[in-house]
Order: sequence, then C-alpha cells, then structure tokens
Amino acid sequence: MKTNVYAQQLELFQLIQPTNIKLGASKFTFVDLFAGIGGFRIPLEELGGKCLAYSEIDKEAIKTYQKNFINNTEEVFLGDITKFEKLPFDEIDVLVGGVPCQPWSIAGKLLGLDDPRGKLWFNVFKIVQNNQPKCFIFENVKGLTEPRNKASLNHIITNLTQAGYVVKYQVLNSYDFGVPQDRDRIFIVGVRNDLENAWSFTFPQPLENKIKLYDVIPGIQRNNFTKKKFASKILFEDGKIPASRGRFQRIDELNDFFTFADIRDGHTTVHSWDLIETSIREKLICQTILRNRRKKLYGPKDGNPLSYQVLEKLVPNLKQEELDSLISKEILRLVEDIGYEFVNSKISSGINGISKIFLPHADAIATLTATGTRDFVATVSIQCQEPEIFKQTFIKEIYQPKKFKPLTAYDYSRLQGFPEWFKIAENESTAKHQFGNAVSVPVVYHVAKELLKII
Repeated sequence: MKTNVYAQQLELFQLIQPTNIKLGASKFTFVDLFAGIGGFRIPLEELGGKCLAYSEIDKEAIKTYQKNFINNTEEVFLGDITKFEKLPFDEIDVLVGGVPCQPWSIAGKLLGLDDPRGKLWFNVFKIVQNNQPKCFIFENVKGLTEPRNKASLNHIITNLTQAGYVVKYQVLNSYDFGVPQDRDRIFIVGVRNDLENAWSFTFPQPLENKIKLYDVIPGIQRNNFTKKKFASKILFEDGKIPASRGRFQRIDELNDFFTFADIRDGHTTVHSWDLIETSIREKLICQTILRNRRKKLYGPKDGNPLSYQVLEKLVPNLKQEELDSLISKEILRLVEDIGYEFVNSKISSGINGISKIFLPHADAIATLTATGTRDFVATVSIQCQEPEIFKQTFIKEIYQPKKFKPLTAYDYSRLQGFPEWFKIAENESTAKHQFGNAVSVPVVYHVAKELLKII
C-alpha cells in the first residue's frame, strides 16, 4: 500500500518524532486548494485525512495529480478557484493550499496583491469566511515577509483573523525537516477561534537529525569528511566576513559547493580565467577589474565597466593588447564609449551553463524553482583541503573530467520529499517544473501533525 511505503521512507529520512498521533489513526477531512501535484495531500493522507475536493487550473499538474490520487468519482474536482466562493460541504476540518507565490517572489515582478495571481488571496478569504473550516494551512514564498511586502502580509493576516481565526505564521526551511534543500517558505496557519485550543498551536521545531545530498540523490559518492576549521583571516580578505553569506556557508569552513562567476570572489568561486589558459598577468588584470568594478568611485551601478584610463592607473604598465587578448578569450568585452566588463556578468547565468556544483556531502542544495536552475551535483567528493589548493583540486578532479551531473526530475522529487511511489510527469522538464512549484512534503507533515493535536 502507498501508506506503508511512505511510512518507511519517512523513517529513512528520520522525519517521524515521538507523538501522540499515530499514522492513519486521526481521521479528518481536508480540501486541497491550488493543489498542484499533491504536495499537501500526501502528508495529510498519511496522517489519516480524507480529501473531499481539490482545485487546480494547470492542465499538466491536474494530469499528474489525478494519475496519483484520483481512483473514484466521489471526490469533487473544483477547477478554477475564481469560479466559486463557497465549497459544497457542510463541514471541513482542514483547508490547505499553496497560494501562487510569483507576486512576492524575486523571480517575479513583485506586484503583490496588484498581481492577478496575488488577487487570488481574495478568493481564499471568501472561502474561509463562507465555509468556516476548523483550521487552515497556507504556504507562500519567504518574500511575502520582507519589508516591501509588509502591507500585503498584514492585509492577508487581518482578513483571515476577521474571518474568525487565530492566525500565526512562520518561515520554515525544508532542510530543518528532513530534506537537503535550502528552501525558505512562509506557512500561515489559522485555527477557528471558537475551538477550545485555538491559541495553543505552535510551529514544529527543527529535527535534530539531518541528511546530506548523498542520502537522497542516487549515483553520487558517499563520503563523510571531517571538515577542517580555518581562521577568518585565512578565508576572507582582510579577515572581513561578507554579510551576504548564506546559512550553509560556515564562517570557519570551506564551502561544500563551487560557484561559477566572474563578478564575485572567494576560495570556492571559479572564474573563467581559472578554466582556460591565462597568464599570471592576465589573471592580475581580471582580479583588478573584479575588485574595483563595484566601487562607487567608478559609477553608480552594482558593477560598472572600467575605462582604459581607469585601468591604466590600477594596473602598472597596462597595454592595449593585453585587454584585446582577454577579449579574444571571451573573458572581457568592450562596452562602447564606456569601458571593459566581464562577458559572464550575471551570477544566475554562471559560466559555460553552470552556476554551481555541489559536492555530494553538502548539507543542502539551493532552492529548487519551477523555472529551473543551473546547479549541478558532483558525483565524487574531494576532501576540504587547504584553501589555496581546494579550488585547483576541484577543477582537476571534478570539473575537467566532468564528474558532475545535472539534477533530474527524480532528484527533484527526492529533494522535495516526495515518496518513491509517486508517479512523475513523463516529460522531464514538465516534471521538474512541477516539483519546483511544489511544497516540501515533510514540512507540511510536521506542521499538520502539530495542528492535528488541537482540533
């Protein structure tokens, strides 16, 4: 049965913690809004829930959802949420949904509630008000919590509260709940305020046991290295720790991934001049441009082309033919009447189609997206050696012999915590798009488990 298989996977990923709720024992009903491919449904069914109805408009997502879950005619397909204001049920225990996130995502146009997709929240408000479910769980991108979207978040919380609910929200990271993915999402939970324990809901705490990429991605080497510690003066220029470093970039360790970019620097940043034959002099010119391109002295942008006159002062005895050589190697380009800049001038584009390569023993990969990423996984590991040789070893032992692989749709499913029995879309790009849009299954499992204790 599906339940038994998934329970085994939950145990494998160490997601089940001691609780008074037994799998399949707590019976409740739920409605799956913005259902996608079923990221909410899987854990809710695992906890004993029965789905009354689902709503979705993406035709390919509906195909995947129905292939996995729909085997009878009792369940109601609601279709487009904008076509109804009340659900055809007298009682609903749990209402769930991943409300479209693009209006608040940095990958979108940041239009918020002015975006047609952002306005779908108003449909949610009406359904909550009209049906009065015992509780709800809604998920969205972390961007909704950022200062620029404060008014939108306040509007959402106010409307749900006025509908008669105790509403709480928190940003949760998928990594903390059993999958090696750095994925921050806001979860908005509401409990109807006439219920006895309405105020007692608390969000789940991060799990103690963590897994690594090699635990979920097949075909990559398992090797749990003991990481060497370094003083900040060794890892960072002038010992200054950049404020932009992420959660999985330790201040006293080398990164477990390599970034391919000409406009940033660091011990695990690979530049185009590291990958092709360049002289010490050419490397010096490139590093000089890299260190000065963001200085306000040379322009207002976050990265300015530098003129020959500027470079002449920064690089002793600079010759025009040296810049021409770097142009011929497609490292630099001349912006007419302005100056010289790197050809690879966007971090998201990377170099040669590669943005990052993660080592197998990395704690987490970057956030999966519906539009895809240029992230890869190395199939072999290398020891975190001394900083000055770490990058060279990576280039020689992993990059040059091409011992790395792109993420497959199956990898996406594992990184989102979907069970083995789940049938993915036949088209690879469609499947990756769907998993990138999905909610991480284990996070919903633990949020719902806490919620079910009080309703």
